[in-house]
Amino acid sequence: MATRRQRQLHWTIGLTTAAIVVSAIAIFNRSLNPSGSGDEITQLSEIARALMRDLPDDHPNVTFTDATTSAGVSFVHFYGDRTTRLPEDMGSGAAWGDYDNDGDSDLYFVNTSGALALTPAQRQDSPARNMLYQNNGDGTFDDVTDKAAVGSHAMGMGATWGDHDNDGDLDLYVTNFGRNILYDNNGDGTFSDFTSRARVDGNSDGFWSGAVWCDYDRDGDLDLYVCNYVGYSDQLSELGTASPQYGALVPYTLNPSSYDPLPNVLYRNNGNGTFTDVAKQAGVDNPEGRSLGAVFCDLDNDGWQDLYVANDVSESKLYWNRGDGTFEDASAITWAADYRGAMGIAVGDWENDGDFDIFKTHWIAQENAFYNNLTEDMNDMIDRGSKGGVPEFLRFTDLADRYGLGEISLDMVGWGTGFMDYDNDGRLDVFIVNGSTFENREDTRKLIRQPNMLFWNRDSEEGFYNVTSVSGDALQKANVGRGAAFNDYDMDGDVDIAIVSNGEAAVLLRNENPNAHQSITVRLHGTISNRFAVGARVTVSADSTRQVQDVGSGVSYLSFGGHDLVFGLGRYSQADSVSVRWPNSDEQIITNIASNSLVEITEQNGYTLSQRSLTQ
Repeated sequence: MATRRQRQLHWTIGLTTAAIVVSAIAIFNRSLNPSGSGDEITQLSEIARALMRDLPDDHPNVTFTDATTSAGVSFVHFYGDRTTRLPEDMGSGAAWGDYDNDGDSDLYFVNTSGALALTPAQRQDSPARNMLYQNNGDGTFDDVTDKAAVGSHAMGMGATWGDHDNDGDLDLYVTNFGRNILYDNNGDGTFSDFTSRARVDGNSDGFWSGAVWCDYDRDGDLDLYVCNYVGYSDQLSELGTASPQYGALVPYTLNPSSYDPLPNVLYRNNGNGTFTDVAKQAGVDNPEGRSLGAVFCDLDNDGWQDLYVANDVSESKLYWNRGDGTFEDASAITWAADYRGAMGIAVGDWENDGDFDIFKTHWIAQENAFYNNLTEDMNDMIDRGSKGGVPEFLRFTDLADRYGLGEISLDMVGWGTGFMDYDNDGRLDVFIVNGSTFENREDTRKLIRQPNMLFWNRDSEEGFYNVTSVSGDALQKANVGRGAAFNDYDMDGDVDIAIVSNGEAAVLLRNENPNAHQSITVRLHGTISNRFAVGARVTVSADSTRQVQDVGSGVSYLSFGGHDLVFGLGRYSQADSVSVRWPNSDEQIITNIASNSLVEITEQNGYTLSQRSLTQ
């Protein structure tokens, strides 16, 4: 008899492949010619109806409200008019991090100060700059950009928080089209530009994108992986011309295929305030990939962080950590390679089977990808013994269509994304920020807005349902979405979302969760490991449910979600156990943790419990 996984694979291959190909063609034509032909629109509608899933009556009664103004956030992305150049349209992101160590997450926004052709003086005078908002602990924020000295005026892309010098406070790394910046935290609310001393600026002609802190070599200090996109050159002669992108004609200067890819860097921490780029010798420089994002996560449960790189208009990559400072390209052998336009990336254990799955957002008509990790499913079929090299059991399969995440995304251009348990039922859901790369025909200074999407994870049999329409008015607004960062900023036990839209005001979505579902928040303090425990794996058990999350893996698109981990408990009043596997593989277990608690665990030194500052 066929197993559940085999039935899923047969369903995916047999039912949807032909339909997706046909609908992709129709969507391409419609995107370039919005009026479309009657036959194309009818054909697309019939396909959509065939795969549409009615929303179950038991969907969560959870909504998101727009808390931007009430929270005191007034960030606006870009200033002036865009001029049909690729660097203007790709950014930007946001990053959550408790830089002042007061127990709640602060928020940093990255900005694009204006058109690419601005002079340095004009760029410096632009009102569009990066901004830092300090969390007041009562649901509001203060703009502390000037005091902190982190208000860069640049062609900004992404940001991430990490303690590069292991001194106990978070430092900030910002990527740009041009020179990157490492801000060192002075511990008094201010930062210093530490980039040149640390040797992490990247070359000034780089198109730097996603960045992620990691401890890939498990030596107790943080290393840094930085993605490089394309070798963009501002060729005025190409303005107004078009070139093909996946069969569609787009402006030459907006098409990443018009430009060669650039290699990524892996900055190994030398432990003395400096870094050395070891990407090529480690095997992760990815010279043929147009990289936009990356995530470190232990995908085969061997205690070493592996690397997945989301590449645009090139093959995405999975690099398996050998444990000796080098990686093996396992993209093909693990079935996790694809050649699509990948932007955002998320990892999480959506079915609570103990291994991490991969979700990626893609360009229009390509479907978002949902790579289900088969490690646990293949456990009984393949010898788990070590034979050297990539394990035979580490395999993935794209089940986006089978679980309701595929065909529905064909008409969208997806960017920031994340696994998040928005209703605290103990199962990870998916949120996606969308925004077109096509220009508005009536006003080419603007890009076309698209709606974002929230998917509820009903269970491991039925998968995900689109609950956007029943999750509050704030989710009904379209945007030119780019970055998304997920964090419980108000410490009320559910996950909120910060969204950056290209050329528009940022939005802070507050999770309003009126149901009886409980949660706990886990915060780790490393002593032997890096201070914020990046790379640690936390397993929470409640009754028969087991959930796992890795610290530092919430990267989304050009964004970062912070270091705290929120675990939904459903209606259980406690977590039976919380287990921590620290980056050095030591394990620490505590038991009987009451719901609505913040549990802070210190490596080799016990834990403390406290109630959250705000309750539902």
